[in-house]
Amino acid sequence: MTVRYDEVLDPLRQAYDARAAWRDGLTKEPWKVAERQAFRDRLTSGARLLEVGAGTGQDSVFFHREGLAVVAADLSPAMVEHCRAKGIEAHVMDFLHLDFPPDSFDAVFAMNCLLHVPNHDLPRVLAAIRAVLRPGGLLFVGVYGGGESTEGPIDDDQHVPPRFFSWRTDDQLLGFAAAARFDVVDFHPVDTGRGYRFQSLTLRRPSGA
Repeated sequence: MTVRYDEVLDPLRQAYDARAAWRDGLTKEPWKVAERQAFRDRLTSGARLLEVGAGTGQDSVFFHREGLAVVAADLSPAMVEHCRAKGIEAHVMDFLHLDFPPDSFDAVFAMNCLLHVPNHDLPRVLAAIRAVLRPGGLLFVGVYGGGESTEGPIDDDQHVPPRFFSWRTDDQLLGFAAAARFDVVDFHPVDTGRGYRFQSLTLRRPSGA
């Protein structure tokens, strides 16, 4: 049975609203810090960046302090309140309702959030992100996967209700990027040291397209 994005939105919102304060207290793992810094190093000072699936805004604060013009978006109202409390412009939006004018951003940062999008709707989500990204702009996609393609909740999820995950192979993830008309700037796996394999993907919207 095919899972649709609109079917997972409310459970995801409930799960993240309930755990927002807990997640805000987490310490950023070193490999995530390194991935974030590597993407920052590709951007010019003053670039306008949208973080989707921004959570409580820890990464948005980093980019803001690095001299970027940052806007955050998350489907969880509780998460968005944490972003705003940190002084970040933040909006309650899901991936298919990014209410910004076309070509609004020089970069989009999506860390561990597109893994909640079912494969059925990932092309639409990537198209929606692409629409708000300026030609030549960069998109960072970080997700867990690589071994096999599976969809559904994970057994040890501490969130209630359990969250939906889509785990994709490398070829599958790169195929979605190509179909969405992105150029691959960089792709590499990261060993997180805790049983998950992270896929780091930096894409560019081609100039003039």
